[in-house]
Amino acid sequence: MVKAYLLGVDIGTYSSKGVLVDAETGDVVAAHVIEHGLSMPKPGWVEHDPDQIWWGEFVSICRELLAESGIDPKHIKGVGVSGIGPCVLPIDAQGNALRQGILYGIDTRAFDEIEQLEKALGREKIFQLSASHLSSSASGPKILWIKNNEPQVFAKARWFLTSHSYIIYKLTGEAVVDKYSACAFAPLMDVEKIRWLEGMGELITPVESLPNMLWSCDVAGYVTAQAARQTGLKEGTPVIAGTTDSAAEAISAGLADFGDMMMMFGSSNSFIMKTNKLVRTDNFWGLNWMEPGTYAFVGGMSTVGSLTRWFRDNLAPLEVAAQAAGGPNAYAAMAELLKETTPGARGLIALPYFEGERTPMYDPDAKGVLFGLTLKHTRADIYRALLESIGFGIRHNVDSMLAEGLRPKCILAVGGGTKNLPWMQMISDIANIQMAIPNQQIGSSYGDAFMAGVGVGLFSGLGEIRKWVHDNRQITPDPRTAEKYAPLYSIYLKLYEQTRDLMRDLSALYRE
Repeated sequence: MVKAYLLGVDIGTYSSKGVLVDAETGDVVAAHVIEHGLSMPKPGWVEHDPDQIWWGEFVSICRELLAESGIDPKHIKGVGVSGIGPCVLPIDAQGNALRQGILYGIDTRAFDEIEQLEKALGREKIFQLSASHLSSSASGPKILWIKNNEPQVFAKARWFLTSHSYIIYKLTGEAVVDKYSACAFAPLMDVEKIRWLEGMGELITPVESLPNMLWSCDVAGYVTAQAARQTGLKEGTPVIAGTTDSAAEAISAGLADFGDMMMMFGSSNSFIMKTNKLVRTDNFWGLNWMEPGTYAFVGGMSTVGSLTRWFRDNLAPLEVAAQAAGGPNAYAAMAELLKETTPGARGLIALPYFEGERTPMYDPDAKGVLFGLTLKHTRADIYRALLESIGFGIRHNVDSMLAEGLRPKCILAVGGGTKNLPWMQMISDIANIQMAIPNQQIGSSYGDAFMAGVGVGLFSGLGEIRKWVHDNRQITPDPRTAEKYAPLYSIYLKLYEQTRDLMRDLSALYRE
């Protein structure tokens, strides 16, 4: 019997990863990772080169996986793609990218456009239509920013896509976006009715420039002859609509039932709880999920793993930073610094808002802070304070979630950060949450491959991911350590509240 294989590729903030998976067993037969950077040409701007990073790395990954595995492309039954999001990329009628891709919530350039849209439409009306308030994560203000600031680009734009939908366009010639990712195009979408809003052409962009909406596992199109020549895939291979990286990560973690919540620790943090109804809340996002009749309760922090990368590049001891040219060994060496300090970082508290903050604050002007510095503090204390600040931020989100009446049944922790088990224990203690860490930690690309299997009929639905994913490691809070963190968390909350206006004043001085 000839085996069937599924291809999954994810484009992340700092790396792209692809896997070829045995459809029957879920075993990974080949995997490939490409590291990349990002561009920050101005304060608040964060971009990727869509042809070099998004499409270029997809092509390279496909060719590497085929070469490594020796699999005949005709045995690959489906392709799934995910990417960082929500991003904004205008392309012309020939499919050419018209500028760099504008990244998700870490790009805060559209501050004025958020105010412009709220004034024109009304904050409450936007909330009713979008099931969330506008923030730096919303695509609508960023499209408007292009219209306001780059009219020549806007005039040439045929489609406004996000990262994975650009790859799907290059593969199939079809301009599509999945319904989960489309929710982030606020205020251009009616989330409850799952349709683009007519009459927004004069204010932002006409419906005709927005991609066709599909469910994530729907087949969006088939690999074209040109794409087959570039990637090595077989012409005619089905390609599904895919989704945003965090959603694919949730599937890879085994999220299947209502009440399951994925907590992703990557460059940023995202958490997604599967719900049976659309949740409207001032502090988070209510979205359609990836199958009819399912919804998602979503939030996240802007900077998580990127804080450890910042520490590695700027503050780590030279011998640590030099480890494997700043590779994985550097992070292992940094983790050793925790042995040189204690819970609470000897009275040092950090705010992790290095690129603004998403939930539950929606504050693009929020700033990072190190509070309580004295001459006794060391690099180890700073490192620990940064890690603890993520725990405080997670607790802030969880407490706000509980206040909304939502309690997760099971928290599935995934992402590169979960490799640092002392950090995960720290977060568990600070936020007073129990987390299950799946033994399989391949990530979004693995979820992409499974979704492709659903799309081509090898599985009946996303709930069957449990055939591939099982066995979890449990992280449980230590009550004694949690007690030590409680007063520090109170200071953490007050520190933001009492410096918020100063942060806004500082942003105004440097906003271009």
